This record gives sequence, structure tokens and C-alpha cells, in this order.
Amino acid sequence: MKRHRWQIIFGFTLVILSAAIYAVHYFFFRDAHHIFIYLVGDIAFVPIEVLFVTLIIHRMLRVREQRAMLKKLNMVIGAFFSEVGQDLLKLFVRYDPKGDELRNLLLASREWSPGDFLLVKDRVMSRNIVIDPENTGLEELRGFLNGKRGFLLGLLQNPNLLEHESFTELLWAVFHLTEELVLRTNIKKTGSTDLDHLMGDIRRAYGLVIIEWLQYMEHLKEDYPYLFSLAVRTNPFDPEASVQVG
Repeated sequence: MKRHRWQIIFGFTLVILSAAIYAVHYFFFRDAHHIFIYLVGDIAFVPIEVLFVTLIIHRMLRVREQRAMLKKLNMVIGAFFSEVGQDLLKLFVRYDPKGDELRNLLLASREWSPGDFLLVKDRVMSRNIVIDPENTGLEELRGFLNGKRGFLLGLLQNPNLLEHESFTELLWAVFHLTEELVLRTNIKKTGSTDLDHLMGDIRRAYGLVIIEWLQYMEHLKEDYPYLFSLAVRTNPFDPEASVQVG
């Protein structure tokens, strides 16, 4: 109640001020009819004003704020792929028995249009992700993710990430996989049931990172062509990728 006290006092002050102005108007002009005509007209306009301000202007400002926020969040997403995502994708695709098929699909180029990105996203999402347990280097993956644990925790502490649901889901999936691997003291003695559980965690993280990578690449192509050029030259799905131009 104390928190809203100033608002209540301010509201009463405005009402009293309005009544005082109407009283002054009546004192000088003695025209109650004129006062009530404009009073009713002003009150009738209030719902339209509320509609205009709250549903139109507020929504426009909200959309503008969200776009500005997403641009800032894309900087965080870029840091994630630079620090973790690129190398993580290289590991995942090595464990994928159909990795060559995926590489051919995800060789992004400067000629890709929004339609191309959408088509590739649909094909990736409809793809049944398979991870070969025999070809999965769990110790290698655990060592890599354990080294990035502090970085991932730092990202999860960013409250602005709540505005980007898909990236937040990706972070949780990767961090969960990290915890699953790190908390196993002897990963070489993983049983078949436990191994299936880990493969499911890897598949989840793998699929989410691919989709987010595609969305990030599309953002770079649209807004930052020079960064997109570098991202194409360092494509984690391209075994012949080279940072050098030409």
C-alpha cells in the first residue's frame, strides 16, 4: 500500500485540480450546460484514447523495443557460436553417421535468400537426427564442455535472454548435456541404458544448435554482410573451410 501511496495522492490531486478548474470556469461564465457538454464529450473520447494509446502506440513501441533487444541478443548469440557453438557443431557432426549429408545441406553461401534459409530449416527440422554411440567421443565432448562451463553459466545469468526463447532453450540443452557428462566420474563404464540417455541429450542439443546457427547466419546475411562473409568462410559444416579469402 505504501508503495502505491504517491500514485493515489497524485490521482486525487489531479481530480481536485480538474474540479477546481471547472469551478473557476463556472464562476466566470455561469454556463453549466457548456461545461457538461464538453465533459461528456471528453469522457466519451477516453475509451478511444485508451485504445489508441495502449493497443496501437504501446504495441508499436513494444515491437521497436523487441527489435532493438533482439539485435543486442544477437551479439550474445554471436559470442556463443564464437566461443562454443562452432566447435560444438564440429564435434556433433563427427558423431553423426549422416554427417556428410548434413554438410552438403548446410554449406551456406552469399547467394542464399530468405527462402533458401527457410527451406534448409524445414529440411533440418524434419530430419531424424542419429548419433552413433560407437563413434561418439564422450570424454572428448565432456572435456570440451567442461572447459566452457563458466562461459555457459555466464550466459544463463543474462536476464535479457528470456526475450529469446529458442536460444534460451538451446543454452539449457547444452548446459544440461554438460552437467550429465561432467557428473559422471567414469564415463568409460557407461551402461547401455545410460548411454541411450546421453545420446538423447546429445541429439537434443545437436538439433537446437543447428537451427539456432541457421537463424544466426540469416541475421548476419541481412544485417551484417561482412560478418556473414567470415561465418561462411569458417562454416563448421565445411571440412575445407578456411578463414582466408579466395
